Amino acid sequence: MNKKYKEKLKLVDREKLYSPADALALLPKTAPAKFTESVDLAIKLGVDTAKNPSIRGTVNLPAGSGKTKKVAVITKADRVHEAEEAGAAVAGAEDLIEKIKGGFLDFDVLIATPDMMPVLGKLGKILGTKGLMPNPKSGTVTDDVKKAVSEFKGGKVEFKMDKGGAVHVGIGKINFSTADLHKNLKSVVAAINHAKPSGLKGIYMRSLTVSSTMGPGIKIDTYKALEEVDK
Repeated sequence: MNKKYKEKLKLVDREKLYSPADALALLPKTAPAKFTESVDLAIKLGVDTAKNPSIRGTVNLPAGSGKTKKVAVITKADRVHEAEEAGAAVAGAEDLIEKIKGGFLDFDVLIATPDMMPVLGKLGKILGTKGLMPNPKSGTVTDDVKKAVSEFKGGKVEFKMDKGGAVHVGIGKINFSTADLHKNLKSVVAAINHAKPSGLKGIYMRSLTVSSTMGPGIKIDTYKALEEVDK
């Protein structure tokens, strides 16, 4: 634990559950780095990961993500131009598949049209380990290429539960206003709450913690966060 981190940690009451607004207002004061840190929301779910291994989906962040995402599109050759016009950083058909097979991974999101999915199987090991494999649940397998590219470039983000039963989602940058971070946080909480498995017993969202890239975690009152979503 370095000196700067220790100083910032003193600003956080580690026994307190903050309201979403209070936690986000405190956040900029706890960011120790000189660069513009990202803001991460960590949600611990009360889910049996063996029985529910795939709690995942997408959410549109109303205030944007603060990141410029490189979107790649794999589609039939006659639709490559459409993807490029939509703003894809790179687009292709079998040629792009071969390029990825050779090690090309200079993109953040990979979108594929359904007719290309059978061919994409050969990239399972490469894309799967990087979390880049297109999936209908994440909105990355679609015929509406233009809409998908626009959404992912504009602030649509994917969430996926990890093996420990937690979901981590970037909700913006430390220089966002508290109001904008609050909008994004509410959207993420609503989306993950909507993804709750049917028939689940017990507490679904066990804890919410917000932090900057290098800063300490600030615990949020889960019930207050859910109340805001229900209003």
